[in-house]
Amino acid sequence: MDQAVYFDYQKGRSREGPQALLATYQGYLQADGYKVYEDFDTKAHPNITLLQCMAHARRKFVEALANDQARAQHALDWIGKLYGIEKQCRLLKNELTLQEWYDQRQEIRQVQAVPVLEEINKWLIEQAAIVLPKSAIGKAIDYSLRRWAILSRYVKDGRLEIDNNLVENQIRPVALGRKNFLFAGSHQAASRAAVIYSMVATCNKAGIDPEKWLTDVLTKLPSRKANDIDDLLPQNWMAKND
Repeated sequence: MDQAVYFDYQKGRSREGPQALLATYQGYLQADGYKVYEDFDTKAHPNITLLQCMAHARRKFVEALANDQARAQHALDWIGKLYGIEKQCRLLKNELTLQEWYDQRQEIRQVQAVPVLEEINKWLIEQAAIVLPKSAIGKAIDYSLRRWAILSRYVKDGRLEIDNNLVENQIRPVALGRKNFLFAGSHQAASRAAVIYSMVATCNKAGIDPEKWLTDVLTKLPSRKANDIDDLLPQNWMAKND
């Protein structure tokens, strides 16, 4: 289903989980800098184009401010220019069809963002030869420099985002909630919880009241066959109940 939010539960954080989940996937994959996802930027996965998150790169420089304020702030100012371009693009969204907006955003990025990305890359290379590798600023520069080609890929397609904050926003309630409930009870229970999270998050993304959707769906499910529930999925339900 288009625009769906999907939570997947795995017993650990090893590469086997993402590899199995995305075995037949074709398209873009945007992730943070966790090393497991870097495997998808290899010849072993020719159908997947990996993107990484500029917000994570920016965070490294925020953390380095206390170590080297001048260099860290310089990097943050440049990255701020990239986000300023994204803000400019978002202002056009309500004036255009979705495809027109994608095309316009790509054009603006090519003209305005690409030169900024090239300047940042040049600066990162210069500074990497000067700073102490183990310092906070050294680590921030190394983090971005090693990923710069992947961090910059978003400018190639107007459908792509500069960061994965949309995903971060969806998982934030889970991150907050786990401090309260801590354990799911069993692996099976955790898998079921992932399904519920997926449905509720998809409702939120589509602008549907999750409680209203659940009330209606749980009332109808007992009389439905397993192969006759597509209209109860959040986006289909929304179209039927508009």
